Order: sequence, then C-alpha cells, then structure tokens
Amino acid sequence: MEPDLLRTPEGEAALTAAAAADGGDLLAAAAGLRRAGFPPDLASAALTQVELRRKAVLKFGADAEVMFFTRAGLEQATRATVAARRAARLHDAGVRVLADLGCGLGADAIAAARKGIRVHAVEADPHTAALTRANVAALKLDHLITVTTGDATEADLSDVDAVFCDPARRASKTGRRVFDPASFSPPWDFVAGLATRVPRTVLKLAPGIDHALIPAGAEAEWVSVGGDVVEAAFWCGPLAGVPRRATVLPGTPGTTALPGTTALTGDADVPARVGGVRRYVYDPDGAVVRAHLVAAFADRVGGVLADPEIAYVYADAPAPTGFGRCLEVLDTMPFSLKRLRAEMRRRAVGRVEILKRGSALDVQQLRKDLRLSGPEGLSLVLTRVAGAPVTLLCRPVPPGNLS
Repeated sequence: MEPDLLRTPEGEAALTAAAAADGGDLLAAAAGLRRAGFPPDLASAALTQVELRRKAVLKFGADAEVMFFTRAGLEQATRATVAARRAARLHDAGVRVLADLGCGLGADAIAAARKGIRVHAVEADPHTAALTRANVAALKLDHLITVTTGDATEADLSDVDAVFCDPARRASKTGRRVFDPASFSPPWDFVAGLATRVPRTVLKLAPGIDHALIPAGAEAEWVSVGGDVVEAAFWCGPLAGVPRRATVLPGTPGTTALPGTTALTGDADVPARVGGVRRYVYDPDGAVVRAHLVAAFADRVGGVLADPEIAYVYADAPAPTGFGRCLEVLDTMPFSLKRLRAEMRRRAVGRVEILKRGSALDVQQLRKDLRLSGPEGLSLVLTRVAGAPVTLLCRPVPPGNLS
C-alpha cells in the first residue's frame, strides 16, 4: 500500500487505532480495526507500520514514530547515530550538495539535510522511493531533499560536490543477500568508478567487504555500534584522512543525537608483537578486527599476541580503552573437556560466558557438556596459543577498574 493512503485523515486514524490496539496479537488487533470500520487492507497496512515503527526506534529514535518502513528497508537502513556522524563529517569537509545513490528509506539523506546539505536522492524501487518521500515530508525536510525514482547509473552528477552510494546487496526478486560485488545494484564497476567522476565520494558497504576492493588512496573505515559491526565505509579523494579507521559508537537505543566517538586509526596489516599469555586478555571490538588494526590496538594497551593468527591481545596490566573488553586471566590450560568439567565443578561454576577465536568448538554444545552447577560465574576464552588449543579461565575487569 502506498504511504499516501496512510497519510490521509482515514489513514492517520487507522495508525492511531493500530497503535492502541496492537498488543502482540495481530489477528485480534486486525479484527478490532475492522470492527471499527477500517477496510481490511488499510487495517493491515496500519498494523504493519505500527509494528515496524516500534522496531525502528532502535535505529531512528523518536523519528520512527512518524516514518514509514518496509521490513527489508528497515533491516538495511543506516542507524541514525552512524548517519549523523557521517553527515557531520561531510559538512565539515565543505559538502553542500550531495547525491545519495540508492537512498533506501532515506536515513543518510535525512541526516545530511539536518546538517544543511542539499540532497538529490535516487532510489530504483518505486515503492521504497514513495516511502522515502513520505519520510522526508513527515520530518519537514522536503525543502532540502528531492527523491527521484530511477537508475543510479543514470543520475546526473554535474551539479553535486559529493556522492554517497549504498549499493543494494540483496537480489531484487528473492530478497536474499548477494556477496559478489558484480551483483550489487548498482554494480561494483559503477560504484568503484564514482570517485573518478566526483572525487568526494563515500561508499557504504557490508562489513565483510574484501580489502582488495578498497580504492587506491581511500580511507577504509569500519563502524561498530554497541559492539555490533554495522558497516564499512570507503572515504575517497579529499575526504580520505588515514589509511584505516575503526570507529566505535556506543549503542544508545532510541536516540538520534550524535554520540561520543572513539576512533582507532593506523596502517592496516602491520604485524603485532608476539609473546606469551599474560595476566590480562583483551577481546578487541569487531571494528578493530575488521579494519586489520589489531596491532595498533595492541600497541595502545601495551600488549602482544600469543598467536600471530588470533586477535586476542595479552598485557601485564589493564588499561582504559574503548576498543575492546578486558578480562583477567585466572588460569590457562590445554583444552580438555574432562579436565575443564572437573575445574568447573571444583570452582562451583554454574554460569559461564564463552568467547572464542580460532576454535571450532560449538559453544552451545560445550555449555551442555560442562554440566554446570553452582553459584559462581566465570568467563571462558577458547583460543589457540602457538597453534595449540587452550582454554583461559577469566573474569571481566569492570571499566571502572581500568587504570
């Protein structure tokens, strides 16, 4: 159903009624809306939007209350905190007119407009484009954002001073994820060539993007929010600052305010120092690992790797850092289920957190096999040291105890 129908007085009444009726039983809520005189298709559309709006609060905060969504569009949309930070960086770089190619539901266009940037947004899917126009109007940004339904490869870039492109990474017919960049929409050849047409270009990509695809001279950034790596971004031309950046944002549901930012920068693939297991072990944030900045992180906390292929960092003393968790190592043992089970029994451990890198063990199965019983809690780190499987028995170091 087109969003224009939900924006009519009857549609707004249906949304209000759906918000009041939705208590988890969608069938009962739909029946209630129909009894209230709403047509079945309008009742269904209103209930769907109410459900999606409630889920969207985690990404869009209060804006979600007036926006329109599809399930796939919401899943792929940029989080408001990430979009706001990107928009601020574009604004500070002097960008005033931006082409948003593959704008989706408009998260990045909205953030850019709120920084005073004029946005020419292009979306191939007509239904998604209609939703984006409704979102732009609902947020009163239609004087700064124009939304065009069309092919991004045919967009006129002659009057923009920067480009943002978020190529679709799902098959249009099946909705399944695609991993071959040639199957992106628009395809990778076009996306990678944008910086030759408009030097100030930013590309938003999946966190698992191949490092070999990073354009020459570009800054490659990986962003995590609340511990989840949400995207990679390639900053091209004059927008590039450093070779690699890992940006860690706090996970603050329900807010669109620009949060505090922690950024680790450096050169990628620099080897870290290798040594033995020490008193403390750090589990670096996923953005650090994805950006290949584990060596830079190790240098920052004065640590080493116990295995050159495993991204756990070991140090003699804890240090404050926003780039990973710190745990105190209580004991280290070669992995043996029998011995580990006996140790858990001896320590009266009934609750475990299990972390792993470099281990093929199934965490859920191990949890069952340990037959835990007792009042104590413990963190288990399954990893390798010098190629051999080991288990670290640990307890988390509270952030307030880092010094």
